[in-house]
Amino acid sequence: MRHNKKFNHLSRQKAHRDAMLANMAISLIMHKRINTTTAKAKALRKYVEPLLTKSKDDSTNSRRVVFSYLQNKEAVTELFREISTKIANRPGGYTRIIKTGFRLDDAAEMCFIELVDYNEDMLKNKTPKKATRTRRSSKKKAEEIEAAAPVAEIAEGEATAPVAE
Repeated sequence: MRHNKKFNHLSRQKAHRDAMLANMAISLIMHKRINTTTAKAKALRKYVEPLLTKSKDDSTNSRRVVFSYLQNKEAVTELFREISTKIANRPGGYTRIIKTGFRLDDAAEMCFIELVDYNEDMLKNKTPKKATRTRRSSKKKAEEIEAAAPVAEIAEGEATAPVAE
């Protein structure tokens, strides 16, 4: 029975699991995107998102806490200098998991896990939302157009008229 077992052990002992998740978190911070199995990506998301939240507050204590998890100075520096400035106004959800299919060897489900603010392709594809259309009376629009037309004609007439001295 699995009473009260809340996280995936990934078929590893605690020390091995902690080391693996720390290495994957370092790779994610340094490369912004990694390819892994879906189970590991979901476990990594729970591991790394609190660290990303902690990096928003650039204090000595938060740096020490993050370093105790990662044990890599370069990754901690990258996290607090570059990544924390990009995620400063995001309230959560710093990572995205994109499933890519199944591995040929053992048919494990594979995916990308990436930092949301660093995917330029998805940031470019943001299109502004179309204005929602509401049904209005056509009388109002006709009245507005008629009221605006004489004002526009007067303004054009003043601009094109030659100035007499």
